[in-house]
Amino acid sequence: MREEIRRLDPASEFYTPERCYINELSNIDADPDVSIARVRVLPGVTTRWHRLNGLTERYVVISGCGRIEVGSLSPQAIGSGDVVIIPSGCPQRIANIGSEDLLFLAICTPRFHPDVYEDIDPDPISKNG
Repeated sequence: MREEIRRLDPASEFYTPERCYINELSNIDADPDVSIARVRVLPGVTTRWHRLNGLTERYVVISGCGRIEVGSLSPQAIGSGDVVIIPSGCPQRIANIGSEDLLFLAICTPRFHPDVYEDIDPDPISKNG
């Protein structure tokens, strides 16, 4: 791996069926031990129940306020500066309970690959996400 500065490219943000927007800040072959994504959840939206198998994920809240449901913990309000640690295979979802976008970093070790994602939401995915 070589030194590098990776700049945020707003045009690289994409919408997922999980009901959130993702911008992969760093998820590259040269750095297989970690990936970092910026996640944006719109006001009033709750992401789908899901789990990531084979990696640990951490949410670092940048701005906004949410309600996290993870594993056996009771639902909890989270806000700027809070960190949520999500072990491999742990069911999770997050809701934006504020009036502004909820922004957080999702840091995965090892790095995220789409094949580790498992949708476990009991509601079918609608055409509108």
